[in-house]
Amino acid sequence: MEITGIISAIIIGIAIGALGRLVIPGRQHLPIWLTIVIGIVAALAGTAIAAALGVADTGGIDWIELVIQIGLAALGVSVADGMYGRRKR
Repeated sequence: MEITGIISAIIIGIAIGALGRLVIPGRQHLPIWLTIVIGIVAALAGTAIAAALGVADTGGIDWIELVIQIGLAALGVSVADGMYGRRKR
């Protein structure tokens, strides 16, 4: 992977992680680095799922892929918040 690929993965991970956090109601007690990691993993997994479904390469913005990525990020943030919150208390 090239350095531009790593930088773009981090930027996309920040955006997807933040959107995943916004979808979950209430306050999450997660550090920002964990949100970024969840966003990067969700972006990569969402792209793989969209490619498997055949909706990854469409003309214009890939809305279905974006919804899958945000949904996975929301699921990841919810699970991580449950685990991280229990550990802190």
